[in-house]
Amino acid sequence: MTSEDRIPDTPLLDRRRANMGYALNKMAMGLSSPEGRAAFLADEEAYLDRFELSDAQRAAVRARDWREMVRLGGNLFFILKISAVDPTPIREIGAAQAGMDLPEFLKTRLGKVTNG
Repeated sequence: MTSEDRIPDTPLLDRRRANMGYALNKMAMGLSSPEGRAAFLADEEAYLDRFELSDAQRAAVRARDWREMVRLGGNLFFILKISAVDPTPIREIGAAQAGMDLPEFLKTRLGKVTNG
């Protein structure tokens, strides 16, 4: 979180952060095409090399650290394209964004109780 973030633990996607995340968002948007998805699945590192991601952005993508990708300027709508390649259920991304584990997220945010 930076001093510009007005809501605790919530990165504001302002112009500065959007500019910082341009390469990350461009990379994620490339996954909209079948060719982009195939390249990502075939060799993720080579696919990431096509874009000028920072070391921190590359690490966040490799770790599928959704919260960190957003903090580093990723627009959630673009970042979700990465989750579609894995695939990662959106509820898991929501839990990560909220800083919760999945059962806690489902219970507190959606009113659902899970078994296990």
